Amino acid sequence: MADVITHLPALSTATIWSIIHDEIDDATVNQLVWHCLGYRYDAATQTWDVSEVDPTWRDDYPTPPDFISDRPPNVKLSRSVPPENKQLLKEQLGFQGYKIDELVPRKTRRAQISNWLLSYMKVSG
Repeated sequence: MADVITHLPALSTATIWSIIHDEIDDATVNQLVWHCLGYRYDAATQTWDVSEVDPTWRDDYPTPPDFISDRPPNVKLSRSVPPENKQLLKEQLGFQGYKIDELVPRKTRRAQISNWLLSYMKVSG
């Protein structure tokens, strides 16, 4: 596992754009999602505290998954977005998607993560 980042970027539309434009590294993007899902790293015991993680995630992923490298957790993340929030990247940010030559799984997953984070922001207030 990569080093746990102690200072994550603020969850904002600027951060979402930075994820889309690949200006934030994969480890930080993953950890931002982990934090939103409730995963907390206990440096003293060098273990993950999952007490705040929803059982639907905790049961499938007792340690936080890699949402960029691994398709199944990214699919689960995308499916967890409420129907009314599926198009937030387009509706809120005006993101029209990547060009055809940019469509690679890594970028697609970053866009899906970005939409999930926007939905999380909207639902969380």
